[in-house]
Amino acid sequence: MDRNGEVHEHDLGLAHDLRVMSRQRALTFLGIAGAATAASACATAAQTGTSSTTSTTSAAASTTGAVGAAPQETAGPYPGDGSNGPNVLIESGVVRSDVTTSFGSYSGVAEGVPMTLKLSLQDLTKNGAAGSGMAVYVWHCDRSGAYSLYSPGVTDQNYLRGVQVADSTGTVTFTSIFPACYSGRWPHIHFEVYDSLETAVAGSNARLTSQIALPQDACEAVFAHDSGYAQSIGNMSGVSLASDNVFGDGWDAELATVTGTPASGLTVALTIGVAAKSENASPGGGFGPPPGGRPGGPPPGR
Repeated sequence: MDRNGEVHEHDLGLAHDLRVMSRQRALTFLGIAGAATAASACATAAQTGTSSTTSTTSAAASTTGAVGAAPQETAGPYPGDGSNGPNVLIESGVVRSDVTTSFGSYSGVAEGVPMTLKLSLQDLTKNGAAGSGMAVYVWHCDRSGAYSLYSPGVTDQNYLRGVQVADSTGTVTFTSIFPACYSGRWPHIHFEVYDSLETAVAGSNARLTSQIALPQDACEAVFAHDSGYAQSIGNMSGVSLASDNVFGDGWDAELATVTGTPASGLTVALTIGVAAKSENASPGGGFGPPPGGRPGGPPPGR
């Protein structure tokens, strides 16, 4: 239920309950310095709901050794992974680093503030070793809050979706645009981690499904810089990390760091601890038919 008393189609349900239970696996940091950093970061975030856009790394990323496990989250109603409608993962061309354009039989470009997304994977089943060879599927909304393949006006697009394979350091890098803030949700990016590229392009059996939260100050800078994000300013005033239905129960392992400027382009970075699939509660798949969205505005959903 949002602040206007409306209950959205994506709210609550078994998937939400399972996600909350999975959060009980608290984020663990190694070393005295790491623990002190984490405590300081959590205290600041809890008070302000913000994160610095300077080059200071997040508590999770700065800890030496293995980070804590990233929590399992819902894929939401717009995954494009075959669990709720179209399956972009089995399409030729989905393995790419630049996701700003549509591919295959679709054409089109997502406009917005340039964003480089860098995710560093740690395999927690191997004592935090680099997740080399793992595949990551990333998707998010465009600057108007619409999801390709689902939202009115962009059902004939598949941009802002793509797969990359982690290099020897466990890193994947995507070129994209900064996502909008649509009604009822904090600005975020979805991702799924697969054990291999072969598993990912088969379109099933993700090891981890989760989301990335974007820092408040970075979001506000982007939305003020580009008029294409105009609706995001009002939408963001109605939500916070604490009230968000995904991040509200804790966001330490999901809050990215951002460097750069909206004028020159931003880099969003996060280190992700990937636990064994058996330790991750299922995000569920009972989304029903894709919501139709609201004409001229951002869609409901996750």
